[in-house]
Amino acid sequence: MEEKKAENTVRILAIESSCDETAAAVVENGRWVKSNIISSQIPQHTVFGGVVPEIAARKHIEAIDWVISEALKGADMTLADMDAIAVTYGPGLVGALLVGVSEAKALAYAVKKPLVGVNHIEGHICANYLENEDFAPPYVALVASGGHSHILYVKGYHDYEILGRTRDDAAGEAYDKVARAIGMGYPGGPKIDAAAKEGNPEAIHFPRVFLEEGSLDFSFSGLKSAVLNYLNQAKMMGQTICQADVAASFQAAVVEVLVEKTIRAARQKGVHQVAMAGGVSANSALRAQMAAACQANGLTFKVPQPIYCTDNAAMIGAAGYYAYVAGQRDGLDLNAVPNLSLAGEN
Repeated sequence: MEEKKAENTVRILAIESSCDETAAAVVENGRWVKSNIISSQIPQHTVFGGVVPEIAARKHIEAIDWVISEALKGADMTLADMDAIAVTYGPGLVGALLVGVSEAKALAYAVKKPLVGVNHIEGHICANYLENEDFAPPYVALVASGGHSHILYVKGYHDYEILGRTRDDAAGEAYDKVARAIGMGYPGGPKIDAAAKEGNPEAIHFPRVFLEEGSLDFSFSGLKSAVLNYLNQAKMMGQTICQADVAASFQAAVVEVLVEKTIRAARQKGVHQVAMAGGVSANSALRAQMAAACQANGLTFKVPQPIYCTDNAAMIGAAGYYAYVAGQRDGLDLNAVPNLSLAGEN
């Protein structure tokens, strides 16, 4: 039996389909997750070594009605109980995005509910509000995923300043490429994280790229090339390659740069809170070292539980709530924008 809706409670049905997870969730007031359903496509894409856009779009079509039905069922609610429908409209794979956007527009039209388009990256940031009643801006956030590596100053719930970004490969992209090179396959992030626990992070010295003095930007293509060069040289010399040592040494180089630049950004902005978001923030070494660095610098550290770091709809529900209460309403002409920028980004 559905619990009685409290006064001022806003319920969002959220839909996410930007890459290879089809997801739906019901979130109250941007903080409380009533249901969160995720249908993963990893088995379908693993055989190809990465996400195939056309397959992703087709699988979204197959799964989207089911995940929405399960999300409503899990929350013990109906579409009529929702105050708005939020959906990721970018950035991401255009075919995948169109499935979610089309579904959300159809539902909003059918049940006469407001439609709210959400930026996927903003969704990742807002995952930090889920089940965390007291956390609020201002803070510095590190967003690290397969497609993005950003450091942001979060001034308000919908007010961002980009302090740093990747100039080439994103952190998660580098993880995937290195995992493929050492024979671990897809998805690379979790596999390197697991292997690194068995390896020596000091076995191989890979470069830490900090760029010019004062820069908060990232560059991981040189690190990726250094790993590939190491592997090629070892192969030519007939040397045995220890996967765990390569994984641990590569990960140590990535994590050191991500942590140091994030702490530097917090100092520059004079904030006392640091948050992480995106799939790479589920990495155990990054979580541990960022927590230690924040403690050493007197900073409060927040990071979502791992299920809310990777792509999910609950985070879209959180971002959708803050957009909704700020007055955002989108029309049925809302379209997928695969290269959508974050507010405040050039």
